[in-house]
Amino acid sequence: MSLTSYFMEATYLIASILFVLALKGMSHPETARRGMFMAEGGMFMAIVGTLIGAHIITWGWILVGLTIGSIIGIWMALFVPMTSMPQRTALSHAFGALAAALVGVGEFIIHGAEMTVVTRGALGFEVMLGALTTTGSLIAAGKLHGTIPGKPVQFRGQNAINLVIFLVMTGSFVYFWMHPSVIAAFYTMLGVAFIFGVMLVIPIGSADMPVVMSLLNSYAGLAAAATGFVLGNNVLIIAGTLDGFSGFILSVLMCKAMNRSITNVLFGGFGSVIATASAESGGEMREISLDDAAMQLAFANRVIFVPGYGLATAQAQHAVRELGELLEARGVTVKYAIHPVAGRMPGHMNVLLAEANVPYSQLYEMEQINPEFPSTDVAVVIGANDVVNPDARDNPNSLIAGMPILEVDRAKSVIVLKRGQGRGFSGLENPLFFKPNTNMLYGDAKSTLSHLAQAVQHV
Repeated sequence: MSLTSYFMEATYLIASILFVLALKGMSHPETARRGMFMAEGGMFMAIVGTLIGAHIITWGWILVGLTIGSIIGIWMALFVPMTSMPQRTALSHAFGALAAALVGVGEFIIHGAEMTVVTRGALGFEVMLGALTTTGSLIAAGKLHGTIPGKPVQFRGQNAINLVIFLVMTGSFVYFWMHPSVIAAFYTMLGVAFIFGVMLVIPIGSADMPVVMSLLNSYAGLAAAATGFVLGNNVLIIAGTLDGFSGFILSVLMCKAMNRSITNVLFGGFGSVIATASAESGGEMREISLDDAAMQLAFANRVIFVPGYGLATAQAQHAVRELGELLEARGVTVKYAIHPVAGRMPGHMNVLLAEANVPYSQLYEMEQINPEFPSTDVAVVIGANDVVNPDARDNPNSLIAGMPILEVDRAKSVIVLKRGQGRGFSGLENPLFFKPNTNMLYGDAKSTLSHLAQAVQHV
């Protein structure tokens, strides 16, 4: 083995270690930032190791790709707002999966007839999974961005059609695997996989998008791992496997947090029908004045802020931190309740609050904070809806029945910051808004929180 080969394998080893440490670091908010830096370092080492390989014939297209990719990456880092981070992440899944699929197509064109049965199987798996993840991620990004309706797209016989598409796709894969000379089977598999990715995601409702995101991340990782087998690239195998299985485990944990099964997520069409609301979902929502809300907060002993996607859209994370600091200066105990699927992707609320320098010690997960709501003077819900819907606990006929929630309705007083009287992301009515201990404070969350902070200062 040449010195260059030794150096390449050494960089791959370092990259793999950094990826493992990064995954470990991102398991907790306090170490997540360090984990991200380790992941960046690991990716840099993987790129360096690849670029010094003796297999590179010409640098022309590589430099073009590096330049275009760097420009796109820098632009996205600088100009994509935090509110668009979920759909940006979905686009990243699509780009990664498309890259895996294109590498597979290229390898098939160059070495298709020469591949062993094992390598050919990995190639087919790579292309099939990469193609369906590409279109599935694009549909998810469209749903998250609002360019595609968030409600499930369903029609009669849809599951049967999806099954036929799946069988054609897998059948083409097996036929290509056994008969590599039949080029039509390979390209049929590729085309049908693109279609299957669309059909797989369009019937899934917006409320299940966080789970879909983690599943697509898992698919992209497994496609990358298969690419590593085809290319004989160890770091791709390790990184792809880590990504694939960690994404799958996250999907399972999120389904548990929502009291849902993965098959129910993929085929249940959650949110397509409005179930019977509880008896308390009647009457009118009671509005509270800004001054009365400030008075409640200023003289409270314990306040819990409950952020949701509305906080993200309003970019209100800095405003809530400022209000929280003002209340703390008055001797109020302030905490933040984080639901595992609040927002549009896993950890969305943690990222936003960390950006605003909210102390990690004030962030509490659902299991930790729920027992504290009965002794809480004021719970302030900021743009959250489904994750605080008591129908999940009290109404067995609800579509979210059994989904664990933040039990804010048990607080002595609840103030809900909301733009209007519309329903949540899933389209379900929320009885919390009609409860006698709940008052609504309408308007843009950022502006409302800033005005609340000013009012608290004058109490």
